[in-house]
Amino acid sequence: MTAKKLILVTSESHPLHKVFMETLDELSKELNLEKEVKTEDYAFLADYGEKDEFDMPFLPQLLVQTDDGKIIPILTKMPFDASLKPDKKAGKEEAIKKIKNLE
Repeated sequence: MTAKKLILVTSESHPLHKVFMETLDELSKELNLEKEVKTEDYAFLADYGEKDEFDMPFLPQLLVQTDDGKIIPILTKMPFDASLKPDKKAGKEEAIKKIKNLE
């Protein structure tokens, strides 16, 4: 099972939208994967994404589609650094680790 496509479900008004978009672009280039952006597609996340304690899907979430059609969440919560700012590097590393563990 190998990664085929990255799928980001986001909202342009979300405070972490830009960080997730940058992470998606970097991962797509680095891993040579297709990318797709879905805007506020809660139905998609209800089927494939993570949900909060009230069983509701949340944004943004980065998922990967494998060559056999499975869709798996790989980055649903961006890590924060010591100054409580989004840590894009740590988020990217977490996503890469999960993608490599697919194989």
